[in-house]
Amino acid sequence: MMGSENDEDSHLHASREETENLFLRDDPLSRSDVNGNHSAVSTLPPPPIIVTPADSDPLSLPPNGSSYIEPPSYADVIFSPFDDNASDDCSSQSPISPSSSYPSSSDYIKITVSSPQKEQDASSSMLSGGSTYITYLITTRTNLPEYKGSDFTVRRRFRDVVALGDRLAESYRGFCIPPRPDKSVVESQVMQRHEFVEQRRVALEKYLRRLASHPVIRNSDELKVFLGVEGKLPLQMGTDVASRILPKQLFGEGVEVAAQPPARSGRDLFRLFKELRQSVSNDWGGAKPAVVEEDKDFLEKKEKMHDLEKEIINASQQAETLVKAQQDIGETLGELGLAFIKLTKFENEEAVFSSQRARANDMKNLATAAVKASRFYRELNSQTVKHLDTLHDYLGVMMAVQGAFTDRSSALLTVQTLLSDVSSLEGRAEKLEAASSKVFGGDKSRIKKIEELKETIKNTEDAKNVAIKQYERIKENNRSEVERLDRERRADFLSMMKGFVVSQVGYAEKMANVWAKAAEETSQYNRESS
Repeated sequence: MMGSENDEDSHLHASREETENLFLRDDPLSRSDVNGNHSAVSTLPPPPIIVTPADSDPLSLPPNGSSYIEPPSYADVIFSPFDDNASDDCSSQSPISPSSSYPSSSDYIKITVSSPQKEQDASSSMLSGGSTYITYLITTRTNLPEYKGSDFTVRRRFRDVVALGDRLAESYRGFCIPPRPDKSVVESQVMQRHEFVEQRRVALEKYLRRLASHPVIRNSDELKVFLGVEGKLPLQMGTDVASRILPKQLFGEGVEVAAQPPARSGRDLFRLFKELRQSVSNDWGGAKPAVVEEDKDFLEKKEKMHDLEKEIINASQQAETLVKAQQDIGETLGELGLAFIKLTKFENEEAVFSSQRARANDMKNLATAAVKASRFYRELNSQTVKHLDTLHDYLGVMMAVQGAFTDRSSALLTVQTLLSDVSSLEGRAEKLEAASSKVFGGDKSRIKKIEELKETIKNTEDAKNVAIKQYERIKENNRSEVERLDRERRADFLSMMKGFVVSQVGYAEKMANVWAKAAEETSQYNRESS
């Protein structure tokens, strides 16, 4: 039943398009707009947001060709740039935003995700039919010397992307790492299979391109392995030594940098409980931590980032409202034009007097103008989405900023916990030494405990020093990332506003000309007929 309704809607939509084309084809001055051969809109370069066929050359695409996930009201829009600067933007091969520059303007890295393919899970039971999963073909072309090659093609499943995101989060704490796509378990059950797979493909391509646009992440070993090593993704050791040894320090064991991947073991859970206890102590009137966040400049920037996020959310919501309003106007004008097309046909068929033919001509002019204005509104809406989508994109950036600030808070909490542990252990050692000194010849069992405590204190001191160095490194990463984002945001927002204003003014002028032409032709016909 639902399928028949969709077929009927698509048929009606196709009929309306055919009617518009047939009607406007009779108007020689409007043919260029209908066929798209001479329109100022349609003669410009290809749209910047497109789906790339697997057999096409990705380096021939525009620089801003990342397939971004649009908000609900931004869906199903085909972009056709209006502003003249679009052709200049397309000259670069780099897929990243203009504000994220490479050391050389000729450097580029282009990533495309295509060709979803269902595969059998070899680990599942063959008797039960087994389970399947989807893999995606990831093609990378680059001239960056760090990649030691120019063309890479690998197949990855979504689980590999999750592993990449986790590894980057571990190895690059304090950086604003773009958030990876969600697993979307609910959507996979509700949406049609092919729709879900395509949505995930677009999201993965967007995510990988964002990683490649990050000045630090794009040169990371993790990303290079993910993009360039065929076969099963190797889960190599992260570069963050502190994240591997701190769980042992907090658990009270010796310092070892073992050649093993970090695991969610009992030690991690123990560390979590100790840091949670320290956090509660900080918040509820316990002893003041030895180290607190005193960087006033950072705290001010953190508050400004929070305020910026709220303003971006509000602006993004208003942008969606504008897109919906323009879409409604365009659809209404189209329906109005079709109504007058039918009325014109009726008047021409029934015309007996000259006044009826005059009315038919007036309605024809009105119908022509309304249909052309409707199409201009559709194109304008596409341009509005293209430019204001920067706001939606920066909501993801704000999530990355929050993650970087959380890394800093977590590192500070680790330092506070270890300092508290050192103080507690030293207090216990002093009490044991005092008790042992009262016994003639010393208490051998207490002496042994004292030696063990001193070894634990030494290990915890080492862990504390590592944690402090890590905290300082994360602070520096936060500082550099905030400065980078400030520069990029200024450039991105300036480009967004310029493109938005140019498209609004340009299409306003074109639509004004459409209505002026209709009025002029109507007046001329009335003068001639009188």
